[in-house]
Amino acid sequence: MARRNDIDPILDKWAYVPGEISARLVKATDGRQVVQMRIEMGVLQMEISGRPDGEQPEGFESVLDYLRSRELLDGTNFSLDVDQCIAADREFVQYYHRRMCWLALRDFERATADADHTLALMDFCTEHSPDEEWTMSHEQYRPFVLFHRTQAAALSQLEAAGPEAAIEQISDGLGRFRQLFVEYDLEEHIDEDELVGRLEELQASIREHYDVGRTLPEQLRDAVSAEDYELAAKLRDKMAKQDFSPPAGSNGRSRRRS
Repeated sequence: MARRNDIDPILDKWAYVPGEISARLVKATDGRQVVQMRIEMGVLQMEISGRPDGEQPEGFESVLDYLRSRELLDGTNFSLDVDQCIAADREFVQYYHRRMCWLALRDFERATADADHTLALMDFCTEHSPDEEWTMSHEQYRPFVLFHRTQAAALSQLEAAGPEAAIEQISDGLGRFRQLFVEYDLEEHIDEDELVGRLEELQASIREHYDVGRTLPEQLRDAVSAEDYELAAKLRDKMAKQDFSPPAGSNGRSRRRS
């Protein structure tokens, strides 16, 4: 009986490599597809949609959805209690592991979706946090999640819509980084940030590889900044004809510190 329950055969065939994210998609015994991550002392198995552990907290798809329902019931005075903070922390960890799997598997659309979920959960927790220390325990990772979100969205758009759309995704992400640095009074340090630098390098690489100059949205921003409103109007018309959509996530809910 004990031999039937151990996972030695799986681990023997799938070696753990320190410092490397190793993931794969497999079929479970019931035929559904799951994603697995090799960790040092075993394997994590996650669902590919909904919560990674497959649970539905209080009947909702995620803890975030459940907490939003509590906010609607309790009104503006809603604040997370201890159990809700623990549940949120669990969800942060689960979505982190699955996001890393999607990035390793180059499934950038799913990686973007999981990063968006994490950022939305961060927004909610920051707004309804019981104390600043708990807020910062996860808020410190916002730049890292935002980097993953921007990188994944850009590479997803590169495949789906082309280099100009990818460049705009990176511009959007860099704008969100600037907002974050301004919020924490660190604007003068943004040029020193490693994650910002890596996004700028990715954007420059896409421009060079695909021979892309200033995109229409970039030209529009330049025209508005120079107060050349006639040119701006012409660029808007040109963008409308091309049906150039703004980057996903650019109109997300604003974040407030508790």
